[in-house]
Amino acid sequence: MARRRTVAVRRGACHLGRVQGSAIKAVLGPTNTGKTHLAIERMCGHSSGCMGFPLRLLAREVYDRVRAIKGEDQVALITGEERIEPKNARYMCCTVEAMPRNGAGAAFVGLDEVQLAADRERGHIFTDRLLNTRGREETMLLGSATAEPLVRELLPRAEISDRPRFSTLTHIGPRKLSRLPPRSAIVAFSAEQVYTVAEMLRRFRGGAAVVMGALSPETRNKQVALFQNGEVDYIVATDAIGMGLNLDVTHVAFAGLTKFDGQRMRRLLPAEMAQIAGRAGRHQRDGTFGTLGGSHRGGTQPEFTEEEIYAIEEHRFGPLTHLFWREPDPRYDSLETLIADLEASPADRALRAAPEAIDLATLKRLAEEPVGQTIRGPGNVRRFWEACSLPDFRQRGPDVHARFVARLWQDLRGGYLGADYVAARISELDNMAGDIDTLQGRIAAIRSWAYICQRPDWVLARDEMASRARAVEAKLSDALHARLTERFVNRRTAILMKSLGENPEMLPIELAEDGGVSVEGEHLGTIQGFRFDVDPSARHEDRRMLLAAAEKALPRLLGEQAQALAASDLSDLELARGAIRWKGQDLVTLEQREGTVASLLQPTRELKALPDAARTQLLAALEVWLAAKLEPLAPLEKMHQASANPEAGSQARALLLNLIAGHGYTSRERAGIEHLPKEMRPFLRKIGVTFGALDVFSPLLLKPAPRQLLNALGVDRRPLQEAMLPVIPGGKKLPSGYRPAGEQAIRIDLAEKILRAAHETRAKAQDRKRKFVLDLSLPVSIGLEENNAIRLLGVAGFRVQRAKPLPDGVFGPPRPDRWEWRPSRRKQAQRAPARPREGSAFAGLAELLR
Repeated sequence: MARRRTVAVRRGACHLGRVQGSAIKAVLGPTNTGKTHLAIERMCGHSSGCMGFPLRLLAREVYDRVRAIKGEDQVALITGEERIEPKNARYMCCTVEAMPRNGAGAAFVGLDEVQLAADRERGHIFTDRLLNTRGREETMLLGSATAEPLVRELLPRAEISDRPRFSTLTHIGPRKLSRLPPRSAIVAFSAEQVYTVAEMLRRFRGGAAVVMGALSPETRNKQVALFQNGEVDYIVATDAIGMGLNLDVTHVAFAGLTKFDGQRMRRLLPAEMAQIAGRAGRHQRDGTFGTLGGSHRGGTQPEFTEEEIYAIEEHRFGPLTHLFWREPDPRYDSLETLIADLEASPADRALRAAPEAIDLATLKRLAEEPVGQTIRGPGNVRRFWEACSLPDFRQRGPDVHARFVARLWQDLRGGYLGADYVAARISELDNMAGDIDTLQGRIAAIRSWAYICQRPDWVLARDEMASRARAVEAKLSDALHARLTERFVNRRTAILMKSLGENPEMLPIELAEDGGVSVEGEHLGTIQGFRFDVDPSARHEDRRMLLAAAEKALPRLLGEQAQALAASDLSDLELARGAIRWKGQDLVTLEQREGTVASLLQPTRELKALPDAARTQLLAALEVWLAAKLEPLAPLEKMHQASANPEAGSQARALLLNLIAGHGYTSRERAGIEHLPKEMRPFLRKIGVTFGALDVFSPLLLKPAPRQLLNALGVDRRPLQEAMLPVIPGGKKLPSGYRPAGEQAIRIDLAEKILRAAHETRAKAQDRKRKFVLDLSLPVSIGLEENNAIRLLGVAGFRVQRAKPLPDGVFGPPRPDRWEWRPSRRKQAQRAPARPREGSAFAGLAELLR
């Protein structure tokens, strides 16, 4: 161990003294100071350059910016899972792990977020690049001011400078989700908490983009684009958001202030809080931070202390006390020697041995298994260590990862992985079905194979296999983005949330010809008539907002539609169930007025919501339409007018009231015709009243049109025979305008026609006993069966005497049946005019109306 310490010290001295002509500059300070922008400018000013970043996403973002400046064939992107290396590339954007230790011999070398050298898992990689990677002409280190003391100690020749933050950062205390300002980022520290907050934002604010370390870079890019493009006003993320993601955030809300650091739950350090809170504010626009009110369950609401608030706002933090270090150039004599070198302690007091990372844990675990006993020679040891260094993208723990590496080594120790084998593994993951967690698992697995395929000494047909892996990752990322958007983004609610607070007249609402209502292409519901029905697929919690949007924005459009309807020919209107309907919906209900067939129009709730001018115009048009529609009821209107005429006399008025109550007809028994003076009959006949043998009626009101109209008005609620056929089958409930005739029913006016013909035949008879032969051809021609015609005639007092059959042996036509009229005495009394008896009910009514 003493010898190893000597080696470490010697190597450390070498680190500090190498490349004497190279300038080392450290730009340290808070977020939003333009450090990365400065580094890009400096790199582009050199003939070549290489920059290392903590995230693949950041490397890709800077790669796109440099490529726009220098041209596509001049810039390379190198990460563990992706390599874009043009032949003549002079500039490289890398993740720190994929960054060449020698800086690729570039004139400029940049290292971003150097304070991550204190990270337990990846810190030793940053420390190695900090100490060893140099540009020929310039080296620039970027990071937090907390790293300044250690940079001064380890790199005494470094020129350290700081840059002021472009904007201020202010604490505004806790805010509930419903009170969060737009363009806010909510930071949580577990996937469960991220999902919970995102679900609540979807419900109340239209949704949120989701950014987590478990997402693929492509998915994160697309989720960030949702926020950047303004499709959603909120983004929910883990603390990975603090690693340089450039977002247009004005406020950062912490859903919690503790996190699991791999060993224990602990409170965030002020510097970590500031790194996250610093995402608020861009360039000259100030930002705010605080906690998420009401987000903590089962305990006290987390809140910043006064010391933490002061430190974040003033950018004053305790310095880092050490950086993590691990031997960057171990010996490969044997697995035991390799493990010893990787566990060696550093000589410099500013450095501390790195905690056991996943790669070293995997190496030690497999070294104790039978597979480790077969590894001999520096070449195999190095190759085995490279296999153990495969990142644990799936995050399923050391045991599962070690088994995966052991299976991988079974193929690698024999040479290369076959293209067919790799293609089969990639094909197994080419499945876009499943929920968010399932797709995340597949993306993690395909990232492992993308990493494997980037190794030229591991996979045959590397370029083809790497291309396949990237293609599957892209498809899975698209599917995951779609699932996240579907679950956590309600574009319709987001649009309405932005618009409802503004002038409702400016809401870009559209009304389609089929009645569909939409805002910027998002379906809100459907208008039937003038009633708005919310989209049935909308969640219950969204319905109130959709109704609010409709109530604020639709009156204008519906008013225009009402005016257009009023100006049309109104051919689409219908009268049904006591209401005027349009497109299946009631516009007005009809309230019967006493003394007339005309009705009062009572607007429905939907019509009352229309603007006053449009409603008045439409109601006037409906009144005109209804008046024309009621023309077939003119005979009934004449009855109403006559019943109000004092000259009609009380008996005639009483009969008219009975006819009006019967909607155009009544039986003689109920009409009280025996009380009607003969001199009043011409008055009634003049207004269309017919006095029949069995009924008193108005023939014009027994036609199809008036009967249908009375039914549609809701005035006559009896069954309706729409065509008013002459004869129909009988039954217990006969349609309006019919009377029974045996097993059939006959229209009242046609029954009178048959009876009148019978009486005419009787009047012409010469028989002394007033018996006569009655021809039943008329009722039969109308549609009555002979037996039913006989029964109808019997009700009117006609009696048939069946003819005796001819004696046996006598031939000739049969004798005709003989008829006679023998009405009952009660019916005869009813037919004879008389004055009402004193004290009778009808006499009382006549006296009242006189």
